[in-house]
Amino acid sequence: METTGLIVVGRKYSVPRLLKRLLQMGAAIGLSCAVLFVIIVSNGMLAGRQPSLQAGVNLWLAFIKRPEIQLTAVITAIVTVFFIYWQRNQERRVGGSSRAQG
Repeated sequence: METTGLIVVGRKYSVPRLLKRLLQMGAAIGLSCAVLFVIIVSNGMLAGRQPSLQAGVNLWLAFIKRPEIQLTAVITAIVTVFFIYWQRNQERRVGGSSRAQG
């Protein structure tokens, strides 16, 4: 099984490549949910019928629990992580061949 380095809190761990990609996808989903939380809660506090923190949190929970929203977040994370790895491989391939010729 092919392993790769994963840096967590300044320490490097050797983990399987699939685990690293799954962790990256989970982090992307978590960060997206956090950004949506800030946007929806602040909007609810400023412009909602009941301008309170609890109303904003309830609105965010109702939004984030919808299965189509969850599926969209997962698909976006998967596509983004695989695109970044594909792009990095393309840059290495093109960069490596031009250095060898030059």
